[in-house]
Amino acid sequence: MKRKVLVSCFLIISCVLFGQEKKKAYKGGEWLEYKMSYSGFFKAGTAELTLKEVDLDGKKVFHATGYGQTSTIVGWFFKVRDTYESYFDIEKNTPYLFKRDVNEGGHIIKRDIKFNQETKIATVEDYKYKTVKEVPFDNVQDMISAFYYLRNIDIDTIKVGDEIDLNMFFDSKSFPFKLRFLGTDIIRTKFGKIKTLKMRPIVQAGRVFKESESVTIWVTADANKIPIKLKASLAVGSLRAELKAFKGLSNSFKIIFD
Repeated sequence: MKRKVLVSCFLIISCVLFGQEKKKAYKGGEWLEYKMSYSGFFKAGTAELTLKEVDLDGKKVFHATGYGQTSTIVGWFFKVRDTYESYFDIEKNTPYLFKRDVNEGGHIIKRDIKFNQETKIATVEDYKYKTVKEVPFDNVQDMISAFYYLRNIDIDTIKVGDEIDLNMFFDSKSFPFKLRFLGTDIIRTKFGKIKTLKMRPIVQAGRVFKESESVTIWVTADANKIPIKLKASLAVGSLRAELKAFKGLSNSFKIIFD
């Protein structure tokens, strides 16, 4: 149960960002750090996202890395060390390679997914079970490339109640992801008062989340479109994530001064 909480929260944060095509929402060198707390006060862990420009098979691409870990206290009972990596096209944002290296309380997952954008075949290699399978795909993002893809979608005409759809490829299959726009909101953060876009991903109710609409996310309403706060009602307790630190943003971080 506990290992699912941190991973699910990280997945949601990775999937709900969106922005404008008119101005790039990110650049190489961007770094974001989040703190997570359980039931409002108990520190659960941290998550980091970094972005670099690198070469992959002779092509200039973005290399994004997401890393999540439990806090020291939680680690006494259940230790989580998760690393997710995505290599994707700088202009089109299409994924080329996704790497997942997970250790959650002794539960190990080590898997690579190579996306051939010409043949539309994904090669999924599982290092733990020593298996390789090929899966057809069409117009998908991995869970990290989606973070950046959604930040560059034009939302100039979005209205309250509108939904944004995305095909996500995870493990060895693709599934639909849906995000509902709830309107704008001004919230207080450690950085000051921030104007945000309030969103609600439609998640699967069951073992982790209490209901299908149990998660609310606040995304900065500036040109960066980064998530600054998340609240989730879980099957047991609640989870909260907040932006702790950042650097290397592509655009100015807008704060409302009283």
